[in-house]
Formats: sequence, C-alpha cells, structure tokens
Amino acid sequence: MNNTKSFASDNWAPVCPQVMEALIKANKGHADAYGNDHYTEKALKIVKQLFGEKTKAYFVYNGTAANILSLAAGTQSFNAVICSEHAHINVDECGAPEKFASIKLIDLPTDDGKLRIAQLEEVISVLRYPHQVVPNIISISQPTELGTLYSVDEIKNLAEFAHQHNAYLHIDGARIANAVVALHSDFKTMITKAGVDILSFGGTKNGLMFGEAVVILNPLLQQNFPLLRKQAMQLASKMRYISVQFIALLENDLWRRNAQQANDMAFLLAKRLSKFPQIKFTQIVETNGLWLIIPDDMAEKLLKQSFFHSWNPQKKEYRIMTSFDTTEKEVERFVAALEE
Repeated sequence: MNNTKSFASDNWAPVCPQVMEALIKANKGHADAYGNDHYTEKALKIVKQLFGEKTKAYFVYNGTAANILSLAAGTQSFNAVICSEHAHINVDECGAPEKFASIKLIDLPTDDGKLRIAQLEEVISVLRYPHQVVPNIISISQPTELGTLYSVDEIKNLAEFAHQHNAYLHIDGARIANAVVALHSDFKTMITKAGVDILSFGGTKNGLMFGEAVVILNPLLQQNFPLLRKQAMQLASKMRYISVQFIALLENDLWRRNAQQANDMAFLLAKRLSKFPQIKFTQIVETNGLWLIIPDDMAEKLLKQSFFHSWNPQKKEYRIMTSFDTTEKEVERFVAALEE
C-alpha cells in the first residue's frame, strides 16, 4: 500500500476526517430513501442559508453529473453552450454534454481559461435563424481549469450579458470553495447576488468521499429538475450518505478551512519554487493549483518525491495541485529535492 501523498490532484486526497466521522454516525438504523430523510432535509436548509431562501439544491454522485444536468436544465436540442476551450465540459466529460444533454458546445480560445464579453459578443447572436443553433447558456469555471479566478464583478458582468441575450449563466464550481476563500467572499455575494442561474457545487475536491450538488438560483430552471435527475440515474436511494457529508462540510465552516489550507499550501509552494529561475510559471497562482514549465532534470527530481501530472508535454508544462490535507512539511520536503 502506497501512503505517499501526491501533488497530482485534490481528487487523490483522502476523505476529510470530520466527513468520515459523519458517515459512520449516519450508518445506523434505517432512514427514508430517495432524499426523504432528515439528513437531506437538514443539508438542504444549510444550502439555503448559504445561497438564499429561493435556492433549490439537488445532490448527485459526481461532478460530470452536476455539470451535465445543469446544462440540460436550461437547454433543448437546438441550443448551444458557450464555454472556454479549456472547460471541463469540453475537455474532460467524454462527450457527455453532447450525448446526454443533446447540445452543441461552442468553445472559445483563451490563454488563462477565462471568457471575455468581447468574445461572447461574436457568437451569442443567431444570424441564420432557424438554421443555426441558439446559444442560451454561458458556462464558466470558478476557478478555471488553469487555476485562475473571475472577480465577483466579472461574474456579475457575465450574468448581465447572458440575461440581456436571453441566456443563462452556469458555473462549474468543482473548486468553488477555493475560489470563495481566495477572493475573501461568500456564496451569496459570488453566486446569488452576482446573478448566477445555476451552479455545480463541488464537494469531492474539498474533502467528501463522493457527492456534488446542483444549486439552482433561477426558478425557471427548477421545475423539472427532479425528473431530469431521476432520468440521469443520479437520484440516490440512500441519499443520506451524500447529504450527511454536506452537513459536515458546510456546518461550522469546515469547507472554508479545507479550502484555505489547500490554497495556503499552493501559495507556499509557489513561493518556494519561484526561487529557481529555471522554473517558469505559466499561470498566476490564485487558488490551489500551479502551472509551471519545469526542465527535465528538475522535474525528474520532483517526481521522485511526489507524483504530479504533465499538462503539456511539448512545452514541458506541469500541473501541481495541493489538497486540504497538504502540510507545510510536505511542501518543504518536496522542494528540498531541488536544493540537495
């Protein structure tokens, strides 16, 4: 058994101890199935407190389901979703948006993973109706797949732009907790008040064993969602095991502490690695991910300490991720490989 911690992904981290304890405590006796249990009721109340009373949330198993169901809630087969070329829905969902939501993706080039309104203006309008697909969702990731952040004002502007063009704004928030912490914000400010219509709210990368949530802010997207979730095979019969994890994560700001630790360790690692002029950062470090060009000999030394992924082999670019359980000692040990 390999107990060595890696810098590959926060998906590689174990379950947060408080979440595991909550799972064990919930594993006693019987509870109503399909989300009719008191754990789910409590979890949904907490989500409302964080996002607002008009919010409705639905728990699903994984991030792909959260994203695809979010898109399906606001589209029909003649619609399109505008996203970054780096978007998870475009690169890492194995064609699930096309297969299960029956939509076209319009992916736009961007060096930092962020969409700009100037780009959107070129593709949002339908010039050849009824021959052309109708874009009606703008999907962004916060933070992006390159670790960069949209400011709250940028999100507001994107939401206003989407609504002006009869479209919705979706956020892939697989690491939304890291973004909220990094911007010293909160969920109501960054999501609800900013005008976001629907959010894929990530839990797994912040310490859960499994489980994500679709948080729906726009009432127009809420009506048929229970049916969509069932059709998509995401209605868990033993829902309490997802819900109790969210209770543990969201109560007492555990989500914030976990995200802060991951971010802090990424900042520390960036500070240490910036001392080596041979290493070039390709993206600004804003959350818990680093994108760097590392010479072969240095990469070899680091990989002997802890595994991390190659991002662009042609450029010798790598991605290094920290997690809620990354410690300062592990960061120092990792960098020490270059100092020996």
